Amino acid sequence: MHENRETQQTPNLGPRNLLITNVRIAASENQVDVECREGKVVNLWPASSQSTVPSQKNMDPTSTETLDGLGGMMIPSLCHSHIHLDKCFILRRGGDIVRGDFLEAMAVTANAKAEFSSDTEDLLQRGRKLIYDSVECGVTSIRAHVEVDTVMGLNGIDAALKLKEEFKPVCDIQIAAFAQERLFDAVHDTEPGSNYRLLLEAIDREGVDVIGSAPYVEPSTEQAKKNIGLILEAASTRALHVDFHLDFSLDPAIEPLIYEVIAQVKKLGPHFKPRITIGHATRLQLLTPEQWRDLIHEIGDLPLTFVALPNTDTYMQGRGAVDTPLGAPRSTLRVPYLKKQHGLEVAMSVNNIENAFTPQGPLDPLALCTFGVAIFQAATTEDLENLLRSVTITSKLAIGQKDNHHDLAPNVGDPADFVILHGTRTLAQAVLNPSYDRTTIKAGVVVARRQSKRSFFPFTEG
Repeated sequence: MHENRETQQTPNLGPRNLLITNVRIAASENQVDVECREGKVVNLWPASSQSTVPSQKNMDPTSTETLDGLGGMMIPSLCHSHIHLDKCFILRRGGDIVRGDFLEAMAVTANAKAEFSSDTEDLLQRGRKLIYDSVECGVTSIRAHVEVDTVMGLNGIDAALKLKEEFKPVCDIQIAAFAQERLFDAVHDTEPGSNYRLLLEAIDREGVDVIGSAPYVEPSTEQAKKNIGLILEAASTRALHVDFHLDFSLDPAIEPLIYEVIAQVKKLGPHFKPRITIGHATRLQLLTPEQWRDLIHEIGDLPLTFVALPNTDTYMQGRGAVDTPLGAPRSTLRVPYLKKQHGLEVAMSVNNIENAFTPQGPLDPLALCTFGVAIFQAATTEDLENLLRSVTITSKLAIGQKDNHHDLAPNVGDPADFVILHGTRTLAQAVLNPSYDRTTIKAGVVVARRQSKRSFFPFTEG
């Protein structure tokens, strides 16, 4: 996991000013200058209106850093609203991929977990690589799922909490204690087993922000519904956010459990305040437009957000129909369509990196947008803006981040959390072909720069 990475001293997040000059922003054809102070945007000017010298903009040059964006596109910083911290970069560690289906991925991952469950240094090294690479892409917010079960114990949680503190100056990391394995040991059990007791122990750790589970792994539908109730109850008593991996299938015979989540939250009453995040939800792709309208009506003003996970969803789903004329169906929540047709904003996230659930794909959330253009057949201006919002503003909403941008263009009062895409000139290009070279800004402080090294060797004909 060691790489050639230039690491400088941890940034000082004190009350310094940052003057960002010559950047392009959404809904503007001209370059602008942006003044940030104490982590907020306080001024915007046309880049040609005044000198870029801080003192000539009534700023203290002794406490102001100037960053020349060189005409690059500046957008809100990116967010991993759903990513697995403990099982990243483990492809083939628990065995080769043979069938490629979900049950094999569960088994292979369980084998790998048995190897690294007590290896704290391995957990830390892989976690650091994920966070370093993410911040360099432009990510400043992460919801990190960490598995808790009888194999992992609390070792993954403890390692994740160390990483959360280590990277606190450059990235806001939420730790989600996650039950990937079943809470009920056998189909006839009426009470949850040891995995549930470990999960309760994990969420009492200081620094854990979220409790989550995958109800569909339970032995029966009735136990899956009880799983939902147990998670919601634990979240309510401890003021934690909730994150369900839910309805991960394309089988019309399987009952969608989103209605159970909604019903149980409503039973808890108005005192239930946590934000609820629903990952995957591929089963909902089988809903008719009328059923979608009814579902959205049922959700109403509940603090509930869906997160599509295109890399995993399209890789995993539909494997039982490989011999049909068009091959296996591929599906993930249709982000631009749901916004356009139903006004429903859906986040997108990376989910897994280099493991049996998702062997392919980079850490870059913008790569999801580019992929989305093809799988959603969506390239209008409105579509591109919705895709970009899904990995920035909507993803931060999904994880309950309080300080968030309202639009893709910066406004006075917004958090000074941005990524500048050097060489990218338009918002459309940020989705269709984003540049590799980037500068990440967190709370008005430059926390990462990613630069490509280019060489072109002379050649002669003949």
